[in-house]
Amino acid sequence: MERLRRKSQYIFTLLANAYWLFPWKSPIYQGPLKKICFPGLNCHSCPAASMSCPLGAFQNLLATLRPSIQMGQLHIGAYVLGSLGLIGSVAGRMPCGWICPFGLLQKWLFLLPVPKFSFWRPLRRGPYLFLIVFVVLLPLLVVDSLGYGSVWFCKYVCPAGTLEAGIPLLSLDQGLRSAAGWLFAYKFIVLILLLTWCSFTSRPFCRAICPLGAIYGLFNRVSWLRLRFHPDRCVQCKACLTICPTDVSFYNGLDDLNSAACIRCLRCFSICPSNAVSLEFGPVREDISKAVNTLEV
Repeated sequence: MERLRRKSQYIFTLLANAYWLFPWKSPIYQGPLKKICFPGLNCHSCPAASMSCPLGAFQNLLATLRPSIQMGQLHIGAYVLGSLGLIGSVAGRMPCGWICPFGLLQKWLFLLPVPKFSFWRPLRRGPYLFLIVFVVLLPLLVVDSLGYGSVWFCKYVCPAGTLEAGIPLLSLDQGLRSAAGWLFAYKFIVLILLLTWCSFTSRPFCRAICPLGAIYGLFNRVSWLRLRFHPDRCVQCKACLTICPTDVSFYNGLDDLNSAACIRCLRCFSICPSNAVSLEFGPVREDISKAVNTLEV
């Protein structure tokens, strides 16, 4: 299962960044694929990006809501909201564990041979704070004289934007390098601090900051794909907790197996020696564990 997940992460990372003509053509791809929202966190402004980031698209929708209403053109962003809702209702937070390129980067950094520290559980509320404040409220309420807001999370927080867009674009354009000011310096410091944190703690960005993960996490308990814990089979070996990248402790009842913190990596499903974790899919819960095990083989 872990090998299958690793392949999925590599494939989707390449698909999301498939525009390799940027050194010779336009530095940012603007073709038809850019209208598609990639399920994971992948910056729209990355020179190699072939698709859009749903988080950035959602912020842009809210930032332009007032002017569109004033012009009598109400854009509710049905496609963006529908994409998030469809993915979340089918798979919950599974894109975080199987698709997101920034999740893959965090995994690589955590493999570095440095001391490891546990994650402070109260920080789990962080993604909802960033979602409410930086993604929803600030783009809606803080506007210019024409009523336009800004994409606050992308502009002031998102490390993926700095790593995938800011640094490559500055390296390609000398004019941009000379124009880079305090904002890029601030974002670069945020990136370095976060990448350093990722080497000491497992997936801190996913667990303490990411609003996209917060949106998908809201669907974990109601999505078609769900995990089921069978306490009567559990032998209390703690293998699931040891291998879980987000420390979801369900074997002892501390967490719900389908809590918003679960990124659906399915490591607990694969490692459990007593089959105390099973997979279900569909509005009428159907156990698909045997089919998944067959696929793994």
